[in-house]
Amino acid sequence: MGSSSSPYLINFLLILLSIIIPKALGCYSAIFSFGDSITDTGNLYISSKNSSFHFFFPPYGETYFHRPTGRCSDGRLIIDFIAEYLGLPHVRPYLELESNASAQNFKGAVNFAMVGATALDAAFLAAMGDHNDYTNSSLRTQLDWFKEMLPSLCNTSSNCNKLLSSSLVLVGEIGGNDYNDALLAGKSIEQVQTYVPLVIEEISTTIKELIELGAMTLMVPGNFPIGCLPIYLTKFQTSDKRQYDSSTGCLNWLNKFAEYHNDQLQIELSQVQRLHPNVNIIYADYYNAVMHFYHSPDQFGFIGGTVEACCGGGGPYNYNSSAQCGSLEASACENPAQFINWDGIHFTEAAYRWIAKGLLRGKLIQHSQY
Repeated sequence: MGSSSSPYLINFLLILLSIIIPKALGCYSAIFSFGDSITDTGNLYISSKNSSFHFFFPPYGETYFHRPTGRCSDGRLIIDFIAEYLGLPHVRPYLELESNASAQNFKGAVNFAMVGATALDAAFLAAMGDHNDYTNSSLRTQLDWFKEMLPSLCNTSSNCNKLLSSSLVLVGEIGGNDYNDALLAGKSIEQVQTYVPLVIEEISTTIKELIELGAMTLMVPGNFPIGCLPIYLTKFQTSDKRQYDSSTGCLNWLNKFAEYHNDQLQIELSQVQRLHPNVNIIYADYYNAVMHFYHSPDQFGFIGGTVEACCGGGGPYNYNSSAQCGSLEASACENPAQFINWDGIHFTEAAYRWIAKGLLRGKLIQHSQY
């Protein structure tokens, strides 16, 4: 596995002045987003009303919405902050349209992301022995939803091209669950590493299809440093101090895996960019954004905890799979803004706000060179 400084990594320029999300509000007429729980604003919540998933209950949503909305955080997500900055409404879940809304109400933003979604097809992952507790939704499923909805937003090919060319399309973060489900079930890192080319190919195929439909600006985030997440730190806790980064407390081997995925993703994005030189294909560096928090937590106000979850059921990292946030056995910290991590696997609104600020200022955006 490589690292973020790998000599084989395609050269990307860091754009200090954001070319993707301009300073002037209203430069994008809509946002379309695809992904998993990092981006889902309510699709699983709507489709599983009768389920008892722990993130359907308080204290989820307490910071901003003051109620659970299906977002896996105490408040807003990165996509919410981007929409606010662009002067657009919060990105509404696609399944809200299916249940009780008109497509005309969705012209500002539509979100196809779903908690638990994978890049790879659910049937393929099941054949590999991987089980998903939440959904069978994959990136392909979400793209199909988008294609089904598109005619209701723009009734001619030229109108659809116009709509998509003036829209920001967020593809990801995606792929995390393909790896999470396998790693947390006990598969070796070597086994899961074989998934990476398949995940990258699926992301690339989705991007190419969106471009064919008329998308001109696509933001594609990388994966987070999973070695810093309480769920992984709890699962793979060890007395071998050599496995940890002494400055952050994160597990090195898991972060190297995330870096490998991100390196391969950037290489692929550069190749797609060569095929479509007039399209803006953007890599959003979520990994290094979050690593800044772990290296300098005080700078961001994270004085309550770095590798501990704000909401959980106890233990060294405040994560307990038998007492997850939202259950009666778990409790939340008094001030989530002082914590990086919310529930063991997702981040707090405060962390998402800082990531969004970096994107909006262009400091976490890398543009493919060809």
